[in-house]
Amino acid sequence: MRLKIINGDIITPYRYIRNGTVLVENGIIIGVHEGNVDFPDAKVINANGNYIAPGFIDLHVHGGGGHDFMDGSAEAFLAIAETHAKYGTTSMVPTTLTSEKEDLLQTLDLYEQANATNRKGAQFLGMHLEGPYFALSQRGAQDPRYIRNPDPAEYEEVLAYSNSITRWSAAPELPGAIEFGRRLCQKGILAAVAHTDAIYEEVLEAYENGYSLATHLYSAMSGVTRKNAFRYAGTIESAFLLDMDVEIIADGVHLPAPLLKLIYKIKGADRIALITDAMRAAGMPEGESTLGSLKNGLKVIVEDGVAKLPDRTSFAGSVSTTDRLVRNMVQMADVSLLDSVRMMTVTPARIMGASRKGSLAAGKDADIVIFDPDIRIQMTIVQGKIIYEKQ
Repeated sequence: MRLKIINGDIITPYRYIRNGTVLVENGIIIGVHEGNVDFPDAKVINANGNYIAPGFIDLHVHGGGGHDFMDGSAEAFLAIAETHAKYGTTSMVPTTLTSEKEDLLQTLDLYEQANATNRKGAQFLGMHLEGPYFALSQRGAQDPRYIRNPDPAEYEEVLAYSNSITRWSAAPELPGAIEFGRRLCQKGILAAVAHTDAIYEEVLEAYENGYSLATHLYSAMSGVTRKNAFRYAGTIESAFLLDMDVEIIADGVHLPAPLLKLIYKIKGADRIALITDAMRAAGMPEGESTLGSLKNGLKVIVEDGVAKLPDRTSFAGSVSTTDRLVRNMVQMADVSLLDSVRMMTVTPARIMGASRKGSLAAGKDADIVIFDPDIRIQMTIVQGKIIYEKQ
């Protein structure tokens, strides 16, 4: 139950510790040191001069390895967790799509089943319900059959059904959305704006009533609009103006390099969480795939490193992995490795209230990744257990 990781450059939230050592006991970090230190009876892991970093935290992910969280099986949850662990993810927030209420409740049941047996993959940090309370005009690849306005009778039933919901995304301009946001806050659930046509005044009201995160910034949300000759700031500009956290799909496709640079320049690493928003094709070869449930999901095609609608008029989900997000921020957006890792670790941990995650420090969970200078994962450790090692 003791680990000693040596001969690597440790990434802390504030600095590098060159040729450092991380000590782990019973799944908890008990020390981070410069140089080599004595630690008897420990299994020694040689980082071989690579980087030692906190495990990556993905706040928004739908699937991977050929599976989706809405496939209707606990096995799908476990397979997705194992797939993304190979790319450095040590914690994730499984995410739904708009659906019938019965499918949503079943997914919550399966989450709890899978969470109880998840030993070989990234840990789960609770469920993210993405929808169904969205603006139809900003639905993106969400199924329009299930999009509707917030219904207190419905969401109260869902909230009473499961304690596993940790975040919920909705369009704040819809009738009843402000009351919905306040209710989520009362329950300690993170409220996020998403798939929305809101203007600044509507986003401001939502922010004042608990909506603190912008879901996949730029994707499926309004920018500057014009009504009766007057211009209005949209959700994108509102997220920049307000002291609001944002998450971004840094796959290099949903957001090209200039936008990655702009978001970083305005919001900074302390307000940005990198997310995969990955669907089932993450970690799989390109070709035909399905977005959402195999039972009633949407057929898509994966090419150019992204999922697209069959007519190629719109993206239909990311196939990214967390290592790719960090690599893109460094190589495409000219962000330092320290800040790129911060947006994949410290910041998402704070947003989700995961106080034991996100940094290499004494008392934190021993969620650790080792990667080379090209940010290729060599080893993934979850709570002191090696769950992936590059062969």
